[in-house]
Amino acid sequence: MTAAGDTITDGADGDDLIFPGCAPALAHEARRWLAHLAGERRASPHTLDAYKRDLRQFFRFLAAHLGEAPDVAAFSGLQPADVRAYMARRRAEGVESRSLLRGLAGIRSFARHLEREGRGKASALGAVRTPKIARSLPKPLSASAARAVASSEAREGEARPPWVLARDAAVLSLLYGAGLRISEALSITRAQAPCGAVDSVTVLGKGRKMRAVPVIAPVRAAIDSYLELCPYKVGPEGPLFVGQRGGALSPRIIQLAMERLRSALGLPETATPHALRHSFATHLLARGGDLRTIQELLGHSSLATTQIYTAVDSTRLLDAWRSAHPRAR
Repeated sequence: MTAAGDTITDGADGDDLIFPGCAPALAHEARRWLAHLAGERRASPHTLDAYKRDLRQFFRFLAAHLGEAPDVAAFSGLQPADVRAYMARRRAEGVESRSLLRGLAGIRSFARHLEREGRGKASALGAVRTPKIARSLPKPLSASAARAVASSEAREGEARPPWVLARDAAVLSLLYGAGLRISEALSITRAQAPCGAVDSVTVLGKGRKMRAVPVIAPVRAAIDSYLELCPYKVGPEGPLFVGQRGGALSPRIIQLAMERLRSALGLPETATPHALRHSFATHLLARGGDLRTIQELLGHSSLATTQIYTAVDSTRLLDAWRSAHPRAR
């Protein structure tokens, strides 16, 4: 099993390379924790990278703060003042609350691993108040803007090959028409392509959860148009969406395509590929969509995550009332 590009193996040599500056036993436990996340918890490579980086930074801080390489006993014996000192150091380095909160979550997860393994309990990590972050509401596009972004007409006049323009339109249509994340759309293989009579697609979402998503006719038509124009013949297990050299398409290419459309259509900077997923959920809810169904379509583990779109819809209704009702002024 791999974790963020590194083979998870036992042994001090590998541990020291990944977590330098701490005692071998502590580094070894950190490697075991990563292996657990990669195997049993099925954490994504991006999550593993972030956790590994955060824990490495914490170990380096402890080495300087304690005056010696931290070991398992030192980690378990941390005091609230030690954790607050770490938070103050990260703040001084310009780390924002959201990043600091994520880092502390990884460190706490490692502490729970040590406790499960009978290696001590770092209670100080749970005794310190975590930074508060304001939860911002998703910023969906209007229905007309979302349709314009997903249409091929919006790209007319761009000096790029027609098949590339059709590809970008098909990807963005999937994000809005099926509520996919960009990583989910780009992971679809040619054999899975929702085109022709195939009216659904199965994707692997966060937490490696599989879900089947219906794909409406206009989105399937956009994919059909792209496939008709695409100069590359991709095998069944190859990526549905390819770059100009025939390889897997990078998410950055779609982000750049969205930036061009933002400029052409006069959309705000919040109009990103992911905003199309927000638009999918918000527009379904506004048209009477059931919250549980939207949760399943988006692949959210918790209904509470989906419920944020009710606040978005209420905000839009209130804005409309304020702008149109005679007594709102």
